[in-house]
Amino acid sequence: MASIFSPLPDDARMLCVGAGTGAEIHFLAERFPAWTFVAVEPSSRMVDVARTRAARHGFADRCTFHTGYLESLPAGEPFDGAASLLVSQFLLDPRERTDFFRAIADRLKPGGLLATSDLASDTEAPHYTGLLEVWLRTMTATDLSPERVQQMRAAYNRDVAILPVPTVEALISSAGFDRPVQFYQAGLIHAWYCRRLQTGA
Repeated sequence: MASIFSPLPDDARMLCVGAGTGAEIHFLAERFPAWTFVAVEPSSRMVDVARTRAARHGFADRCTFHTGYLESLPAGEPFDGAASLLVSQFLLDPRERTDFFRAIADRLKPGGLLATSDLASDTEAPHYTGLLEVWLRTMTATDLSPERVQQMRAAYNRDVAILPVPTVEALISSAGFDRPVQFYQAGLIHAWYCRRLQTGA
């Protein structure tokens, strides 16, 4: 991700949507010492952890923490870049998912960079069942009983919108970005980068 964002200005403003415990902010703050960050995260517990992490590692003065969703973030100067890691997959309605990416695009400068990742796969493909089982074992780092695998598989079917890669890419590009470029895959996790279109969606 650092390689994706390295062309941004030395004093870039970065938007992190679904910032969680602030791991990606920590990673980027160490590599780009003049960047500033706005972290958007609905969980107050996660925000507390992220704030503590920033204070412990000396970059809290470069961070603004917003407890809530992107739509409630006060308006401000547009951002040079944005990151959203493993967030949009929890929006089960494709229209809401497109709106999510459009809201990010609206906060970016024309040509601003987005790096995003989500679980993605063709769940109707013959290989998916085996891939999912391997993925679940990877996530738990232990052998799972068939019952536990079934429980986790049901949770994925119920709580996560795992869509084919081309479908996710189409959702992103329809929200005001150029064609996403996949730069990473590990199991079901896929990551892309793209730029906000110069004229919007």
